[in-house]
Amino acid sequence: MPILDRLSGRNFLVIGRAGLDLYADPPGTRTEDATRFTAALGGSSANIAVGLVKLGCRAALVTCVSDDAIGRFCRNALSRYGVDQGHVRSVAGEARNSLAVVETRLEDCQSVIYRNNAADFAMTSADVQGIDFTAYSALITTGTVLAAEPSRSAAFHAFTRARAAGLPLIFDLDYRPYSWRSRTEAADVYSKAAANCDVIIGNEEEFAVMAGDPDQGLAAARSLARQTAQIVIFKMGEAGAITLTPDSEFGTGIYRTAALKPTGAGDSFLAGLIASLASGHPLRSAVLRGSAAAAMVVARVGCAPALPDTAELDAFLATHPGPTAGRQDPHAHRPA
Repeated sequence: MPILDRLSGRNFLVIGRAGLDLYADPPGTRTEDATRFTAALGGSSANIAVGLVKLGCRAALVTCVSDDAIGRFCRNALSRYGVDQGHVRSVAGEARNSLAVVETRLEDCQSVIYRNNAADFAMTSADVQGIDFTAYSALITTGTVLAAEPSRSAAFHAFTRARAAGLPLIFDLDYRPYSWRSRTEAADVYSKAAANCDVIIGNEEEFAVMAGDPDQGLAAARSLARQTAQIVIFKMGEAGAITLTPDSEFGTGIYRTAALKPTGAGDSFLAGLIASLASGHPLRSAVLRGSAAAAMVVARVGCAPALPDTAELDAFLATHPGPTAGRQDPHAHRPA
């Protein structure tokens, strides 16, 4: 996978949203019963950037934030985590940063997302035009940035410039139905984006949306691995993941933990995967390290604050009894 050799530079450009997460406090409290909340940086792309920095990489975020107290909260949090915000633009007017009101609960966990006139959708092609893509090791984007204009065109412009600079393109499908006008629109845009990307990560529903058929998600993932992508990861929740390349396919399991909530696992998985590949881990090891990072996040409060650093991830892997057997895993123990 020659183009992925560039990951070793460990300096990543991440496109997409930053937002404010409010968690009902203490853990277990339902939102409607809460009398206090804990504030944290959120937004899938911001979380991924934070996760990469915590795991020893550098990361710059490309997005727009509202020119108000919430936008400044996001900027301050990015700075505290060490994420480069040289490509973050504040937008005035009625644009607002996304807000998530979330519960730290496994059963009936409520997550209320406010995305009206989202500031990150205001990103334009001009925001990516001046970026020196040659300075980075890869471009990472999530599906959220593609859900509306002008950020959709800006992302595709970034794809073109990144490809011209020889960067691998990494795409987390990150399908959020409330951001799209229809599943058909999402399928068309996702298919166009995925055709440009080298690493594609999504869950069963997300690949099914792209396929336009609830039963054809895995087939769509396999088609991408055969035709264009170098790595495709098909996540299946507690059943683990299937990793596909142009010439191989293997399954991996998950690391069980005392989970507090279902949120944040995808962002942590991607950060763990990419940071591990950048550090020279073989693909199977990198997938398992991503799975371990995901398991750690769901056992902690918050998303950005819950993301592990390298020492924490290594300690977890050294003490955990190991992952469950994955579906289609040639190394899994099967009954005789």
